[in-house]
Amino acid sequence: MNLFRRVWSIARSHRSIAVLTVVLLLVFLAFGVLIGMPPFGFIVIVLGVAIPSVVFLVRATAGGSRVATAKFIGVLFAATALTLVAIQLVPYGRDHSNPAITGEPQWANPETRELMVRACFGCHSNEVEYPAYASVAPVSWVVQSHIDEGREKVNYSEFDRRQRGADETLEVIQEGEMPPHYYTVFGLHPEARLTQTELDTLIAGIRATPGLAEHDD
Repeated sequence: MNLFRRVWSIARSHRSIAVLTVVLLLVFLAFGVLIGMPPFGFIVIVLGVAIPSVVFLVRATAGGSRVATAKFIGVLFAATALTLVAIQLVPYGRDHSNPAITGEPQWANPETRELMVRACFGCHSNEVEYPAYASVAPVSWVVQSHIDEGREKVNYSEFDRRQRGADETLEVIQEGEMPPHYYTVFGLHPEARLTQTELDTLIAGIRATPGLAEHDD
């Protein structure tokens, strides 16, 4: 509690530093949400940057001293750089494994499968092609969390067992929920951006593929 009061006192007496910190935090949070950062990623990075920054401020302002904004920015960026280096040691997201393919839907035709591969297999299959940037944290965490979540929802490479989200395939594609915005943001995965003609063809193919729409048995 004393530490909290101390930090609050520093924020009140160093308004420019407080405003800068809040702005940078909001920018990071917004960017993280945009790319689909997993919750633990936010926690690890924020704590990794915040702890040394707060320690510096508390020590530097002991006895009523003031801290120059430029000096704090230097400490903040140094803490960020060290955090980015340290998180490379986290093993999550580095395995890049593809389990065995045990079964697929009875696709209506080869074109339906081809379009599904382009739009959905990046997260919902055991044929994931990991890009080079998927080896660098925290991007590796983002990619792997999307794949883990996607495979848990529905895995089109393991259709020999029940896939709880399979019958929602038609609905989420029609409503534009899949692929999600973060999958194609910043020009990523351009192959997943289907034209309206391709989308119409895919929807028709899904309707004719057993198990991919709620009206199917």
